[in-house]
Amino acid sequence: MNFNIVLLSLNIAVGAVTLAMALCAWRLAVGPHITDRILAIDTLYLNAVALVVLLGIRLQTPLLFETALIIAMLGFVSTVALARYLSRGDVIE
Repeated sequence: MNFNIVLLSLNIAVGAVTLAMALCAWRLAVGPHITDRILAIDTLYLNAVALVVLLGIRLQTPLLFETALIIAMLGFVSTVALARYLSRGDVIE
């Protein structure tokens, strides 16, 4: 009984995160300003991390948790690089 509730909640969470990713992709494509697009990319990678973690829980695979960590690190570095590029005009001084 409890196992079915966990699977149902994981399926609902995967659907919600997938919907959030679709909305972020729409904001990335339609965003009127470059800052909107950067925030959409930032939110998109956070949703990707959440989706990979949820799938790791559902499939009971520890490899997906390491993948989520790599996605989070790359997303953070890319967001910082884009923010520096917008504020200063270059990434490396």
